[in-house]
Amino acid sequence: MVAKKKKIQSAETVRESVRKGYGEIAQAGLSCCASSCCGAPQPAQLAEAIGYSQKDLAVLPEGANMGLSCGNPTALASLRPGEVVLDLGSGGGFDCFIAGPKVGRKGRIIGVDMTPEMVAKARKNIAAYTRRTGLSNVEFRLGEIEHLPVADSSVDVVISNCVINLSPDKPQVWREIARVLKPGGRVAVSDLALLKPLPPEVTEMVVALIGCIAGAVLVEETRRMVEAAGLTEIVLTPKADYIESMTQWQDPLYQKIMAHLPPGAKPSDFITSLEVRARKPAGPCCA
Repeated sequence: MVAKKKKIQSAETVRESVRKGYGEIAQAGLSCCASSCCGAPQPAQLAEAIGYSQKDLAVLPEGANMGLSCGNPTALASLRPGEVVLDLGSGGGFDCFIAGPKVGRKGRIIGVDMTPEMVAKARKNIAAYTRRTGLSNVEFRLGEIEHLPVADSSVDVVISNCVINLSPDKPQVWREIARVLKPGGRVAVSDLALLKPLPPEVTEMVVALIGCIAGAVLVEETRRMVEAAGLTEIVLTPKADYIESMTQWQDPLYQKIMAHLPPGAKPSDFITSLEVRARKPAGPCCA
């Protein structure tokens, strides 16, 4: 009982650290690692480097892109008109606003984030998005990705961008994904994963947690969690370019990580951007 209580307290500590860190990012408008003052790329530069087109970025309200991406789940999802899309950890609305025009007037985008400041920022951005696109198909809900405020079997596609690693209960996140997906629905996630375990000094750094790295798990552990949730057609694709780019840009987080790695090692030896694709079976599953 005591061990269970400590585990719950630890999970809440992680969650509060993440909520506080991302609340500060929302209020500042940029992540530390996206600020030009520390030598890292500007948000638009990072977004283009990981596959977002100028056309995608043109619809974004000012401030929606805070440089928090590690991949392009909207492209990975191959969104179609009329689909209902759920974005886990939607932040200022970056991927939601990019996904909106792809699903069109008959589609719907739901963003969920546990940080009140992020949800407020995203909701404020809706008016500018509507003016630019003529669409009113995006909404944002306050909630934890371990307990999604979304009905069972109501979503065609779940996307997420560099967020699941922040969760202290990732298996529960994958169970929730399976719950909200319609039969035959699909997942398209961009996240960070480990090729091999990080040194303890790195995993204990709070800044690494906020940067999605301390909470990262091994690629094969991700596969096991997705399978355990009842999802199938799982495709995991490591993308080394993102980590190499962040290192070359002298991103401050990755510079701190390098200082704690064995001599001669580099972040991309341990960390990778990972594309995760999966599908909920068309028949009964995922109870």
